Order: sequence, then structure tokens, then C-alpha cells
Amino acid sequence: MAPLPLEEAARAAEAAADRARAEILPRFRNVGVETKRDGSPVTEADLAAERAVRESLAGAFPHFSILGEEYGGHAAQGPCWLVDPIDGTIAFSRGIPLFATVIALLEDGEPVVGLIDCPAIGERYVGWRGGGCRRNGLPTRVSQETDLSRAIVSHGDPFCFDAFGRRDAFERMAREIPMLRGYTDAFGHGLVLGGGVGAMVDLALNLWDAAATQVLVPEAGGRCATLPEHEGKIGLVLGSPALVEQLLELLG
Repeated sequence: MAPLPLEEAARAAEAAADRARAEILPRFRNVGVETKRDGSPVTEADLAAERAVRESLAGAFPHFSILGEEYGGHAAQGPCWLVDPIDGTIAFSRGIPLFATVIALLEDGEPVVGLIDCPAIGERYVGWRGGGCRRNGLPTRVSQETDLSRAIVSHGDPFCFDAFGRRDAFERMAREIPMLRGYTDAFGHGLVLGGGVGAMVDLALNLWDAAATQVLVPEAGGRCATLPEHEGKIGLVLGSPALVEQLLELLG
């Protein structure tokens, strides 16, 4: 079998993200919010953006399967796109511009292409296995900080630590890390990729929340450690390799 054209796939992901922006930005601060069965919010922007992304990706690679947060699907044999049209719907729905469209491509279950697009602030991270990571077209690297006392460390929402059975970890981080900040969701992952945030702990994630980051962080010179599943969810510790090692020890 011929290898996947990863750079071409990354360009297809970017084209799909452009389509998502066209659906999301006109609705930002101008859309109603509903609640899904699991209690999480959803807006017409989420639904319209995922429809646009699916159409764009299917046009570029018609034989790849697609699994998305809003319209489901399944990861069939062969390459599979993962789509989260708005990661950070809580922020989006409250008029906060710190949300992202996340697209990843899996090959044999492993992420090989990743994109995190933050349309409201005009930043896009994209990369593929062996191709590096770029922010708005320029190569980017994770922080090389080695000291937790000097690093900005980010975390997901405390309720995610609760859902993952690790409230103790959040409380220990709050006690021991001087510059602990709550830059949540894929927006926080982007800050790690840009090097400003040294590392991040993000728990209780779905596959479509994590897959792009799992390929982008190593391509930006960092480490992305995946924690064992808890009740069907996964956790990530990502960033400077030295900081990730220390955070894993802190988490126990």
C-alpha cells in the first residue's frame, strides 16, 4: 500500500478549517445555546461547522472515514478523520474568543496529521508526522523550560479532574506550581505548541479532543504523554519534555 500523502492531507484539513471559520465567525456572540444529553452545550455553529468540515474532507479524500463530535460516525478500517468543530463550546457560547476547531487524521489508529485552528484570534497550528509543526505558516517549538517553579503550567477545568477521578492531582498542582493557569481546551494546547505555556495537564478527553495534539506536540519538539483511560476518557500531559516528566511524577 502506498504511504498516505500527509502533507496533502494537512492542506485538506486547512481547507476544511477555512470552511469552518466561515460558519463559526458570523455566529460568534450571535447564536443560541442548547444542551446535549450529556449536559454539555451545543450551538448551531458547532453543527454547521462540522457539516462544512465533513463536506470539505469528503471531497478531498472520499474513501476516508470521518468521526465527529456532533454527527458521530465510526472509525472504519483505513484512514479516519476526527473532527471537533468547536472545542471550547462553553467559551464560544459565552462570547469568549478562546475556542478552536480541531481536525486530526488517524492511520491504523495513530494520529498522523493534526490541526488546531483558533478562528477568533487568527491562529492556526498544523503539522504531520515527520513534517514539523507550524503556527500561521512559521515553524514553532514548545518551551524548553526545565523548572516547574519558573514555568507557566496550564490545566483543564477542575470538573474534568473530578470526572477523571483526580481532584487530588489538581489540588496538589495548585499547592506546588507557582504559575498555574487555567488555559483550557485546545486553545491551551495551542499555547503549549507556541512555547508560551511550558506544559499542560488536560484530563477527561475524547479521542477527537486529543488526537491532533498527540501528533503536533512531538512535531514541535515536545512530549505528549497519554494517561490510561478512566471511564472511557483519556488524559494528556503535554509540553516541555522535562516539565512533562516532573508533572507525571507529581500526578503519581
